Amino acid sequence: LFSYAKKEGFAIPAVNVVGTDSINAVLEAASKVKSPVIVQFSNGGAGFYAGKGLKTSDAAVLGAISGANHVHTMAKAYGIPVILHTDHAAKKLLPWIDGLLDAGKEHFEKTKRPLFTSHMLDLSEESLEENIEICVEYFKKMNAIDMMIEIELGITGGEEDGVVGSGEVADPAECKQIADLGIDFLAAGIGNIHGKYPANWAGLNFEVLGKINEATGDMPLVLHGGSGIPDEMIKEAISLGVAKINVNTECQLVFADATRKYIEE
Repeated sequence: LFSYAKKEGFAIPAVNVVGTDSINAVLEAASKVKSPVIVQFSNGGAGFYAGKGLKTSDAAVLGAISGANHVHTMAKAYGIPVILHTDHAAKKLLPWIDGLLDAGKEHFEKTKRPLFTSHMLDLSEESLEENIEICVEYFKKMNAIDMMIEIELGITGGEEDGVVGSGEVADPAECKQIADLGIDFLAAGIGNIHGKYPANWAGLNFEVLGKINEATGDMPLVLHGGSGIPDEMIKEAISLGVAKINVNTECQLVFADATRKYIEE
């Protein structure tokens, strides 16, 4: 699907969710435009899905599993293809991925289908060698149950789940090393930021993105921090190999505004 998107010049939206209401909103929107869509959980979002009152160490695991089962049930009713994905898992969040892989293996043995389509490991703060070593280890586990893996090079700016990114631009030569491993898709930092973009934002670095696209060949690229990027930049990024675009902040702000209006009325 990602390869097809890249070939045909479009990107699949990947929307972070935190509950049944946000999941259903994504499914409804995708159904209206007859489009495949990616529903994804961050660690914090999965914990919120489980309930803020649940203080156990596996709350985010349980929340993600519960959310995945909800998506499996409702996607059939909405009649659209859905990819289930987990967002940024830094090194300290690998136990969360371990718990989901255990649940995924059990689900696969029963159904012959994965619980989640893919997981993202974000080890961009670690050395390239450690990033590759850990990701390859997890890639083998995921591949055994028909899953894909997304990894990151360069560092997305801003903050997500308590992880603050410095905003480093990815090295095209390092991206080629990842592509040569056969990893499924790559999030490459090109000046993108989690959260709201500041007024003095310099924009996306298309020169670097072009070099990454050339170096990685057919590998689908991922653009994080999709909220607030101007449409023309989005189109340019897609033309340079981006096949998945993450959206979170934009949806949270709309939800918050709607809630305030409801309370005021």
